[in-house]
Amino acid sequence: MATDLAKAAKQKGIEYFLISFTDLFGVMRAKLVPASAIGDMQKEGAGFAGFASWLDMTPAHSDMFAVPDPESLIQLPWKPEVGWLAADLWMDGAEVDQAPRNTLKRVLAQAEKKGWRMKTGVECEYHIITADGTNIADERDTQSKPCYDVSCLMRRYDVIREICDAMLGLGWGPYQNDHEDANGQFEMNWDYNDALITADRHAFFKYMVKSIAEGHGLRATFMPKPFANLTGNGCHAHVSVWDKAGKKNLFHDKKGELGVSELGYNFLGGLVAHSGALCAISNPTVNSYKRINAPRTTSGATWSPSSVTYGGNNRTHMIRIPDEGRFELRLADGAANPYLYPAAVLAAGMDGMEAKRDPGKRLDIDMYAEGHKVRGAKKLPLNMLDGLRELAKDKVLAASLGQETVSAFLKLKHGEWNDYCRHLTAWERDTTLDC
Repeated sequence: MATDLAKAAKQKGIEYFLISFTDLFGVMRAKLVPASAIGDMQKEGAGFAGFASWLDMTPAHSDMFAVPDPESLIQLPWKPEVGWLAADLWMDGAEVDQAPRNTLKRVLAQAEKKGWRMKTGVECEYHIITADGTNIADERDTQSKPCYDVSCLMRRYDVIREICDAMLGLGWGPYQNDHEDANGQFEMNWDYNDALITADRHAFFKYMVKSIAEGHGLRATFMPKPFANLTGNGCHAHVSVWDKAGKKNLFHDKKGELGVSELGYNFLGGLVAHSGALCAISNPTVNSYKRINAPRTTSGATWSPSSVTYGGNNRTHMIRIPDEGRFELRLADGAANPYLYPAAVLAAGMDGMEAKRDPGKRLDIDMYAEGHKVRGAKKLPLNMLDGLRELAKDKVLAASLGQETVSAFLKLKHGEWNDYCRHLTAWERDTTLDC
């Protein structure tokens, strides 16, 4: 039985609900609904004009209704009288195909029919910056190698603790917090789960971190590359596929190379085959390509891939196998859509499993130092336009994600690229004014 949200409001002291959805650009949208109205909203949904968000719609489209998923209910830890709900979008009595959460659920259902259940965990890196967004917030955080620095970490103890306490209270199983490789950068890890649960938590985590930082007079950003000389914000995904009941890890094989089964390597083969198209979704902004194709940072490494390779416990590759029965996909950045990204990963992986794709041989070299020696390794797209063109050519991903989703994403993102191209930068004037 689904949770009765009206009863839950009385039991938990919830006075208002945020009925929320995430659009194609990864922007969270919501309506604030008083608890007295949640009964009807649970059945009918909250009304939105789709054209007013980043969805491929016009003002002539019918009302769009966000029907909340009661099992996703989260009380805001910093404002417990408000409950947050992830919602599925409907229009004219049918699900909105291009809605990212709907897309993920659709791809998960395709996998379930084949007896597969994907579980994921995400590592969401972010910077804590000044309220005006011009610099990192901690003026003393200046080391060239600041990763894991205890003083920098503890100067942000109040913010980090509040976020971690919130995750503990929500039952997410957070297990570590650290200062990351860039000045002002942090990461917090929590337990993996079914892909839809992780996606909902990923979406909420970004909102929560930003809200808590604001409460401390600061700002948090997940921007892929907010500072040219510093390591960018990645969103590494840990992926495994289980049986339908979620009891047996189908990627785990003690006898397999590095403890990974043949099915797991086929999944990797799918990621390799569709890496260019996947990049359009995992790295969805102009700024994204200043992270994955970046020169060396002040710390000495970018910690992001530029080639389509995989290795063992080796962070210089696009795919790392850190342990038996799972892998880490290091491609995505902080701008990745919490729902479209895992949907695309699963779509690519399923094609690999069904077609028994071979990912090729594992490389055990330092790709940052010796990558130029590797012959035949595919390169990742150099910019957003190249990624979009790769996605446009990928019929397999389009079939799995849904043509409406892919077409809408491409249309809106091409508009964003064209807007960027119309922008005149200071660099262009500095280098070309006297040509």
